[in-house]
Amino acid sequence: MMDRRERYDDFVEAVRVAMDGRLSELWTAMPCIVESYDAEAETITAQPAVRGRVLQPDGSETLVALPLLVDVPAIFPGAGGFTLTFPVKAGDECLVVFASRCIDAWWQSGGVGNPLETRQHDLSDGFAFVGPRCRARALDGVSTENVQLRTDDGKASVTMRPDYTIVAANPAASVSLTPAGEVAAVATARISLRAPDVIIAANSLSMTNLEGGAVAANIVGDINQTGSITSSGDHEAGGVSLVHHVHEGVEAGGDNTGEPI
Repeated sequence: MMDRRERYDDFVEAVRVAMDGRLSELWTAMPCIVESYDAEAETITAQPAVRGRVLQPDGSETLVALPLLVDVPAIFPGAGGFTLTFPVKAGDECLVVFASRCIDAWWQSGGVGNPLETRQHDLSDGFAFVGPRCRARALDGVSTENVQLRTDDGKASVTMRPDYTIVAANPAASVSLTPAGEVAAVATARISLRAPDVIIAANSLSMTNLEGGAVAANIVGDINQTGSITSSGDHEAGGVSLVHHVHEGVEAGGDNTGEPI
């Protein structure tokens, strides 16, 4: 549809119209909403979150939804053999940036290759950065001092701190790291370590119930240690109390008793 400015007898305006028309076909970046995610191909189908304008014959404009962007490669931060991944879900927001040339050959085979088409800044050549958020979905309680890997609701987090002090954690589960080498894990439920062999090398190991009650530590299997284990409460091994157990087969003199019961 012809732009009415094309009828003006003004060379500068005519050039401006031509530039506007070309720019309207050039895509750089667009906020989008994830429709679906293909975990095997690591691609996203996304709906552009900004509608397009269509000029009508009478000069009016109609707003229309742009077509779905399909097979958009998802970008996860990664390098050197390490990658930070996220479970992308429908409804997540992302920013899709459009390559200046056709990416089909690169996407299929990698390496340096020839463009299969001459298109430029096309909707078909997007990359999706997951994570951007509109104001309505902004996170609550984002730390202004520490680096965190956290859930959106803030109930679980892994925190790296620039100082040497670990403060009480508010989330239901958190792990904190400091430059001093201190690691603190806090949970309102259970902390589980499951492995064929667990090694704890420390000068001291303290267990404290945050509610002020008794500490329950359940260990399945034998305990082999060369140091000492002390506590202000009781220990049970194989169902036998360390504090309240009794012995059978008690004999006088230098004889040994039986095993505790």
